[in-house]
Amino acid sequence: MDFFETILWPLRWLVELVLAVWHQAFTWIGMDPESGLTWVLSIIGLVVVVRSALIPVTVRQIKSQRRMMDLAPEMKKIQDKYKGKKDQYSREAMSRETMALYKKHGTNPFSSCLPILIQMPVFFSLFYVLRHASDNTTGIGFMTAELTKNFNAAELFGAPLKMTFTQGWESGNWTVVVLLGINVILMIGSQFFTQLQIMSKNVSDETKNSPMYRQQRILLYIIPFAFLFSGVAFPLALNVYWFTSNLWTMGQQFIVIRNMPTPGSDAWRARQERLKAKGKLTDDEKRAQARGEVIAPPKAGQRQQPVSAKRSKKKGK
Repeated sequence: MDFFETILWPLRWLVELVLAVWHQAFTWIGMDPESGLTWVLSIIGLVVVVRSALIPVTVRQIKSQRRMMDLAPEMKKIQDKYKGKKDQYSREAMSRETMALYKKHGTNPFSSCLPILIQMPVFFSLFYVLRHASDNTTGIGFMTAELTKNFNAAELFGAPLKMTFTQGWESGNWTVVVLLGINVILMIGSQFFTQLQIMSKNVSDETKNSPMYRQQRILLYIIPFAFLFSGVAFPLALNVYWFTSNLWTMGQQFIVIRNMPTPGSDAWRARQERLKAKGKLTDDEKRAQARGEVIAPPKAGQRQQPVSAKRSKKKGK
């Protein structure tokens, strides 16, 4: 047992427990314990358990990403202030002002990465569980010899769940190659759409004009291709887990953006229109509307303030 396996021992035990419970549940309703579909559904069940537990953290991540993009204009001012200054005093001053800005907005770059950092140990724990099962080695808890045998026999449309893209290519199992190829394309597409939801719908107009936003737009087209590695290096079963998790993220983010959009964004304006149609605008918004005013997007920690339509139009220019 290597160092990482030792560190991940408690999580591996929990992963085996969840997989065994879901597998037993599907077996009880009459599904074949050696069926690939039974194991795919068990892995999806693991995703449901893990992602449900992470809902509070994920919501916090989405809010943190929103705040990080909202503070982009202020961050640009700090960068411009110290542009070309490379002395120790200037670097320390820039660092202090940046940290103060993060504190003011109640966010930091680490917060937006927290859910994925928490999920990675679970992902690698599942990797070790499935790798040992593929080697006909029983698990450390609930992955018994019988379950190990069932997993090794599991196939989806003739593709063994334990097989990787490379193994499928070398053995001539083109079903594995095709399924993993399709899975990688779907993972890249789902990741791209997930980021696009934030970039196009949940970013304020002011942030869209910042250099940071333009840089993140470039990353939007690059980051999803990291899934090319997982599609080649990891077995089909593990790719099923990651793709299902991506779908969960996409759906959850859609709900959060729809109900808690960034003020001043397209999603926020769409929500205001829905509230207006249902007659659920706040008293402040109704009074502002009656006076021909619009509600200006609030800054972090501030209450929304009505602005006249003329002033708003002038500001937009």
